This record gives sequence, structure tokens and C-alpha cells, in this order.
Amino acid sequence: MCSLVYPPKPKPGDRVAILSPSHGLPGALPLPHELGLRRLREDFGLEPVEYPTTRRMGSGSAERAADLHAAFADPGIKAVISTIGGDAQIAMLSHLDPELLRACPKPFFGFSDNTNLLAYLAMLDIVGYHGASVMTQFGRPGQMHPLTAESARAALFTSGEYELRAASEYGDIDRDWAEPGTFAAQPTMRPCDPWWWHNPGRVVTGRSWGGNLAIVSWLLMADKAVRPVEEYAGQVLILETSEELPSDEEVYRVLRCMGERGLLRQFSALLFAKPKTWALDRPTTPEESAAYRAAQRAAVLRALDEYAPEMMAVFDVDFGHTDPQLVIPYGGSIRVDGVAERIFVTY
Repeated sequence: MCSLVYPPKPKPGDRVAILSPSHGLPGALPLPHELGLRRLREDFGLEPVEYPTTRRMGSGSAERAADLHAAFADPGIKAVISTIGGDAQIAMLSHLDPELLRACPKPFFGFSDNTNLLAYLAMLDIVGYHGASVMTQFGRPGQMHPLTAESARAALFTSGEYELRAASEYGDIDRDWAEPGTFAAQPTMRPCDPWWWHNPGRVVTGRSWGGNLAIVSWLLMADKAVRPVEEYAGQVLILETSEELPSDEEVYRVLRCMGERGLLRQFSALLFAKPKTWALDRPTTPEESAAYRAAQRAAVLRALDEYAPEMMAVFDVDFGHTDPQLVIPYGGSIRVDGVAERIFVTY
């Protein structure tokens, strides 16, 4: 394993690449994209630079890889930020040039399907950043959530340890991005409980790995951007589920397969994100949302009981598809303090 690389950070005034490595959704739904770009300019002082496939629907894997290579190779680009996720990024990995990415490391920001790129960069020992996409976090209706903005700013511009703070309210109720009125009002928020700790009482520090649970399962099936099992010993597993709202049984089955692979027991701790519980085609009541979260937590605990009974786990951490979203270094250091029930990341 090579030495860990934290790429140099941008500073206000720098140019940053805005890419769609998964899906060119800005071309179909420009409103959140334009809002996100404006916030990057006005609130963060960065100059967004778009590439040929950023707003192009249906771009091929090789085309999207070429944009990524161009952004990493350009010395004037100081960070790379994804517009949104999707479901096709895994096919892009075979088009990537690892030597180019190693030679020109840049901070990369994204989540969901961008788990593919984050895992690929981690294979090269380049730290990425799970979270803060243009359309979802920077383009949040109303204004950016303060916790999201603070975390994104720290991850973009600073280095060193940062304490994650639990939200007292959260949002996961979607609205139509094609309607201009969507962006005039603040999102609907619901109260939420503190993070839920399992097997606390000790402190662990390790590199992070994981991301979106579905994408992790795909990477394992395709055997892409995955190290030998034993190389994950002592690391911190981070997992989140998407707007597809997987069933608790599906969550358990993925973790069971990770257990059978001998992978689950390698990790010293698990951070499991607050799951999204509401979708436009599957609206839920607060009671149904609570039941869904409880069932998903029970599925994870069932797998841990069978394959990693000593593992410390923290549930409902705010780094998934819910609002606010905290940025997590991917491949970087996380300190999980189960004694004080606090979490620290190194940006």
C-alpha cells in the first residue's frame, strides 16, 4: 500500500471542474444546477468550469472519462465536483488512466453513484470526499443547510481534524426540480433523534471505505476498485442507502455477502447514514418513515451479530441522501470516539 495522498486544497478564486461522471442530468433539469453554480461562485468564491459532458444526456463512458482526465490534468483546476449521481459510473472505471490520476491528484467531491470514483481513487491512495454534489447540496432550495455549508467549506478549504455534528432535524421529502417555485422555499424538515450507538466504549481510528450500499455491492460483484480483504483491516466502514429505498431484507443480504467474503469483520467501526425514507413515487408518513429506519437498523445489526459481533457502529449519521449532509473523507482518516460518542474526520 502506498502513502496516503491528501490532494492540495483550492482557495477562493480558484477554478473547479464541474463534471457529470454518472448522468448528465443538468441538461434536463437546469434549475438546481444553476443554483448550485451560483452558490459556488457567490458563497464559496470558486469559479466553476463545465466540460463537454456536464450537461449532455446520454454521454458514453469513454467521453465522461475523457472529461475527468482533462480536469485532473489541468493544473489550473484545483478540485473536481460532481453534479449528481446516477447508475452508470461503474462502466467508466475501465476507461480511466490510473497513472494520470496519480500524477495529478485533485480533491473529488460526490456521493451515491460517485462511490465508484471515490473507491477507484482510494485504490490509488488518493483521498476523496463523500458528499457535496452541485445539484443536491449546493443547489438545495431556499439556502444551503448550515451544517452542510460548514462541512463542505471545511472539506474544500481546510486540512486537519473536524468534528461532525449531529442534526436536530432532517429532510428527505422531494419536490419537482422542473418547477421554479420549488427553489423559492425551504425544504420540509422533520425532527430527528441523536445518532444511535452500538457497542461503544472504545476509540478507533482508521481510513474510511464504503459509500452507497448498492454501489459497493456492484463493485464487489464486478471486482472493480476493491482491494484484497485483509487490506481493510482496522478501517472504518461508511455506508448509506439511496432514494431507491431498499428493503431491510436487501440491506441484510448485501451485508451478509460482505460477511461471507470475510470483509465485514475486517472493519473496526461502521458509520451507517440516516436512510432516506420518502420518494416522489413512495411518499411516507412520519410513522412509516420511523418504521423504515428501525427495520433497516435491525437488518444491519442482524448482519453484524452474525459476522462482526464486536464491531462498534453508529447509526443515523448525516452523510447520506438526507438533508443536511456532512462531507466524509473517503480513504482518509476517521476517529470514532465511542467513549465520548463523538466522530472526528480528517479533511
